[in-house]
Amino acid sequence: MARLGLGESWTCAFANDFDRVKANTYRQNFPDAQDHFQEGDVWTLSVADLPGRADLAWASSPCQDFSLAGARAGLAGGRSSAFFGFWRLIEGLAAERRAPRAIVIENVSGLLTSHGGRDFVALGQSLVAQGYRFGALEIDAASFLPQSRPRVFVIATREPPPVDLVGGSPFQSRAILAAHANLPNDVAERWIWWRTKAPAPRNTDLASLLEPDEAVVWHSDERTARWLALMAPLHLARLASIRARRTRAVGAVFRRMRVEAGERVQRAEVRFDGVAGCLRTPRGGSSRQVIVVVQDDTVRTRLLRPREAARLMGLPDSYLLPSAATSALHVAGDGVAVPVVRWLAAQLLEPLLAGRAAVRVQAAVGRR
Repeated sequence: MARLGLGESWTCAFANDFDRVKANTYRQNFPDAQDHFQEGDVWTLSVADLPGRADLAWASSPCQDFSLAGARAGLAGGRSSAFFGFWRLIEGLAAERRAPRAIVIENVSGLLTSHGGRDFVALGQSLVAQGYRFGALEIDAASFLPQSRPRVFVIATREPPPVDLVGGSPFQSRAILAAHANLPNDVAERWIWWRTKAPAPRNTDLASLLEPDEAVVWHSDERTARWLALMAPLHLARLASIRARRTRAVGAVFRRMRVEAGERVQRAEVRFDGVAGCLRTPRGGSSRQVIVVVQDDTVRTRLLRPREAARLMGLPDSYLLPSAATSALHVAGDGVAVPVVRWLAAQLLEPLLAGRAAVRVQAAVGRR
């Protein structure tokens, strides 16, 4: 999805993923994968596997250890430590004078606060030690797509940024400000306040991306009742208010663990603001989302379909998904929103790298 967001003007020099399902999906959608894609753990790669010098290296390491849905182990976690597998390659490239000109590190917002902010400090120290300056943006995909999906994007460069790329951004959130304030002086001196414009207003909502009612399978009345039984009073009241209007309304239901009277309780929470909750992989987190449609006092529910999940990530309907629903949802829920990458490329990455307009831009996409 990072490659799709970057666009056709970029050439992918190398790509890696250790997940068999995602690897097969990449091969199906990019015919040139045989020339540059290598499946396997990033720790098994060597610098010799990486060709030339890339203009950009993109790293999206597994997010579970930074996520509220994960164990919050931080960079020391077994899965998110894939970052260090990626970083040892960057260090090796630097030793050969082949370090990428720019780096993007994408992860969940927990990266900013993990271990009291110490993990973000460690990330900054790693970047600075290899001659990079860096800054970060916290971007919610809801600015581009009808899905609430906040993510942190750390953008680093080895070259002085153009003056028109330094300043303010609507995506310099409170969490970004706090993470910057926590940096030691020698790292903070290498910080860049990236300047970006606000994106154009989103012109789609959840309902516009869904399949027609007659083309989907709806839950039985009994199963819908079980979903409603999981709702807390606040969400039942929200649903009742919608039903009282006797008009059509489309919402998203997602499960969360809440603490009530000192006990952890699973709750179903509904929203009717035209935005879906954050997509997850179906084997973790809040799992598969449910669509609820209220029409003339009737409430129906159903599971979100894989193609609908793909649309919520900005993938075109021509994008080939695995045939199994669980696998397809895994691909969608474990990705980066395509329009966010395109916006980031247009706002920062392409202007940043434009100093070498005669050089064909290349991207190395690194994942465990």
